[in-house]
Amino acid sequence: MERLEFEMPPRFGGDVVAERRYRKERLAAALRLFGRFGFEEGVAGHVTARDPEFTDHFWVNPFGMSFRHVTVGDLILVNEDGQVVEGRYHVNQAAFAIHSQVHRARPDVVAAAHSHSTYGRALAALGELLEPITQDVCAFYEDHALFDDYTGVVVDTEEGRRIAEALGPHKAVILRNHGLLTVGDSVDAAAWWFITMERSCQVQLAAKAAGKPVAISHENAVRTRDQLGNDLVAWINYQPLHQQTVRAEPDLLR
Repeated sequence: MERLEFEMPPRFGGDVVAERRYRKERLAAALRLFGRFGFEEGVAGHVTARDPEFTDHFWVNPFGMSFRHVTVGDLILVNEDGQVVEGRYHVNQAAFAIHSQVHRARPDVVAAAHSHSTYGRALAALGELLEPITQDVCAFYEDHALFDDYTGVVVDTEEGRRIAEALGPHKAVILRNHGLLTVGDSVDAAAWWFITMERSCQVQLAAKAAGKPVAISHENAVRTRDQLGNDLVAWINYQPLHQQTVRAEPDLLR
């Protein structure tokens, strides 16, 4: 009988060099994908991946570089003090202020994604959470939070700490008047949560503009979240997008 194949997240057995390269490749691909989806807004937006060896350091896109141009070789490594210890570009101060505190508060988190996407900002402007009105959004049911404050551009770690505190144990947080932030145990999971959360914001806004959405019951929303809401499912859902990106833009691996 022919053996069927199904891709699962790789294991590295302590080989930090191989794992580092893998995380950087996934990070560059996720940034390209975010650029393709129009998640850029000037120099705003950042996706980070924790280094597998220096776990208080993270890899991030360079300040001022288009998501659509980032390669593996462009990524910069930032330490817990906000210093670039590898790479030739500056770090976005907001990226350090937010992501350093999220990574510090959540040792289970490998990656975090934040960008000023259109529908995420629209829902954030309302100061609302996502409602269980579709199967997909149930992944976030009782597993996302609202940072119900806005004090300007995030440039200090104290504000980042408050965001991390609002995130708590969840996979995502809506930053009021600002946008979305998602986390995961892989770059793929964090990226998938951001993409599907942005689309869920779009659906909620459209449904409410058209009429009164029919909510999924608490019991069924919890059941659906348990089926769809873990990081492995997110990783699996993300693979077609990753494959499309790498095949269409192989130069990102440079």
